[in-house]
This record gives sequence, structure tokens and C-alpha cells, in this order.
Amino acid sequence: MNNIDTITSFLGWCSVINTITLLTATLMLSVMRNTISAIHSKMLGINQEALPMAYMQYLGNYKIAILMLNIVPYVALKIMN
Repeated sequence: MNNIDTITSFLGWCSVINTITLLTATLMLSVMRNTISAIHSKMLGINQEALPMAYMQYLGNYKIAILMLNIVPYVALKIMN
């Protein structure tokens, strides 16, 4: 196994783990919205009405990071190999 195969495998597993984390966070925020909002509001001192926008921004930024830092390099290496 050469270095490109190792890096490709690494990025593939990073993509899987990060996608599962994103889906879990999305599911938890959807199912337990009121409980999580109350906890975060008390912990961070943020108004509970502002939290849904913060959650969407977080999930969107995380999705972009997964695409740009894991999936795009993985696909590029698969094409090269």
C-alpha cells in the first residue's frame, strides 16, 4: 500500500465519521430542540430565540468543512489513483 492509498483511506474514514457526527447533531437538534435550546441558553447566556439561527449556521459551516476538507480531497485522490 503506497502513501496515496493510505491518505485516500484516511480521508474516506474521516468523511464517514464526520458525516455521521453531522447527521447525529442534526437529528439531536431536531428531536430534542427545546431541551438542547434550554441547556445552551443557560450555558452560553444566549437568548433562546437566537439559538435556531446559530444551530443552522453551525451545521452549515460543519457541512462545508466536511465537503472541502474531507470529501473533495478524497474524490481527487480517487481520481488520481
